[in-house]
Amino acid sequence: MPAQSRQLQPKRLGLVSERSGDAAAAARWSDDPEGEVDDSARLIPRAAAVTPSMAHAAPIGAVAVGRLVPPAGGRRRDAFFRRYIVALTFVTYCSFHLSRKPISVVKQVLHCDSSQCPNATTGWAPFDKDDGSTLLGLLDLVYLFSYAIGMFINGHMAERCELRHFIFWGALLSAIFTGLFGVGYYRDIHVLFYYMMVQLVGGFFQSTGWPSVVACMGNWCGKKKRGLVMGLWNSHTSVGNILGSVIAGLFVHSAWGLSFIVPAAILATVAFLNLLLLVPYPEYIGCEDPDHTGDALNIRSPINQLFSDDDEGDALIPEREASRSTDTAASRSSRVAENPPIKFWNALFIPGVIEYSLCLFFNKLVSYTFLFWLPSYIQHSMDASAQYSANLSTLFDLGGIIGSVVAGVITDITGDRSVVCAIMLALAGPSLFYYHYFGAAVYQSYRVVNCLLLLICGTLVNGPYGLITTAVAADLGTHSSLRGDSRALATVTSIIDGTGSLGAAAGPALAGWVAGRYGWGSVFYLLIASDVIAFSMLVRMMVVNCRQACYRAHNND
Repeated sequence: MPAQSRQLQPKRLGLVSERSGDAAAAARWSDDPEGEVDDSARLIPRAAAVTPSMAHAAPIGAVAVGRLVPPAGGRRRDAFFRRYIVALTFVTYCSFHLSRKPISVVKQVLHCDSSQCPNATTGWAPFDKDDGSTLLGLLDLVYLFSYAIGMFINGHMAERCELRHFIFWGALLSAIFTGLFGVGYYRDIHVLFYYMMVQLVGGFFQSTGWPSVVACMGNWCGKKKRGLVMGLWNSHTSVGNILGSVIAGLFVHSAWGLSFIVPAAILATVAFLNLLLLVPYPEYIGCEDPDHTGDALNIRSPINQLFSDDDEGDALIPEREASRSTDTAASRSSRVAENPPIKFWNALFIPGVIEYSLCLFFNKLVSYTFLFWLPSYIQHSMDASAQYSANLSTLFDLGGIIGSVVAGVITDITGDRSVVCAIMLALAGPSLFYYHYFGAAVYQSYRVVNCLLLLICGTLVNGPYGLITTAVAADLGTHSSLRGDSRALATVTSIIDGTGSLGAAAGPALAGWVAGRYGWGSVFYLLIASDVIAFSMLVRMMVVNCRQACYRAHNND
């Protein structure tokens, strides 16, 4: 090749010399445009390439971790960092939810009667009056409405920002405003406007977490194992709720301010961990993009899917290896430049987005009513202490973990997420009815039955919620109409979960008002009706998918 045509090009980041073992030297720049090397060095080519700008985007902590694993481009390296991202985003959103839970526990001492409140008081002004439940419901409404509006805005912004910095600032500011609620205890603040503003601003910054972590997961996890991985991963919501209930319960009677300050400190710590460790895209660290086009159907063992070394679960045949070699990070970078992030209006009309968004509105209304009011309901209907009510309410979240995993595994096997969601929603209504009418009645004599009913409610209510906000949102964010571009993930996630969050805002506020005027029985009728409507939102998609399945089965015969 003529000397004048020779240009500086990066060698593959994964070129490893068997002779010297010097992996670092393989990442240096070379003036060999053909990638030719001394045969005596016997360099082994790997799959991925990293441009200088991408290498610069990798945080210092992730770079340090990367030095402890196999060279870039190897399947073991891809598998390691995939698990690494799953773990980091799990801890991140677990901390977000941990910081949301204290208000539901502390409500029991902000508004209560003298027999249940510490020091024979009637609560904490201004929530100690007869309208205390309504004011607490108003706080929930302000917080969740701000969260819902923020979800639409922040999901749009997340597509256009560096995700690592976006999560860092969102988590840090969320931690600050969570802590400010607890400061009200130590500064003896009794002004309603103060608590409303803390909830308003805090809710907005809380909405930065979800679209960001789902986008990261979608960037790293392929479609074939998405139901299982997202089901397991989505247990962060329930784990965070459980930890938040336990931590808040430790301080609720002695110093309820710490019920907010301790979770805030945990969330702030996790914010800095993301700044040091989060890698939003695989190519930033020399790994391969996952397959976003595969079918959901996968009959391999679910656990083997999660821990397999290759993203697609099969041995790479030579043609696929060649494809991996050519589809480098640089080529993806050029695709991103050619295809800017999807517009909000276009994302709204991706097939299935509207149906799942409306379904989640009513499903999340039920889930968040339990999140914010279940400890109070247990204390009121079963005459339990505040700390015991907080601990017992964790069974609902434990059921959510079971429901998310079971729903994810079933959808990976059947390939139909709408049918699984619809069946669980159809069963959720009767489970709520039985819990209300038999749970309190058998509490004193048969507590195991009470716990089992609550566990079943959590499984059937939070199973569809977890599936829609994770696997379904990731499926739609990488829909075939997008031609493999995953940059719609945060926008689609924000539309689905933002709509759901509007329901989450309405549910707790309605529950507080209805419980005060008509009693808890009417609240449960409201929740059952919401589940029925959520089920109806998926009927059309369920029928279409069943017809398609029957048609395929008939053709196969």
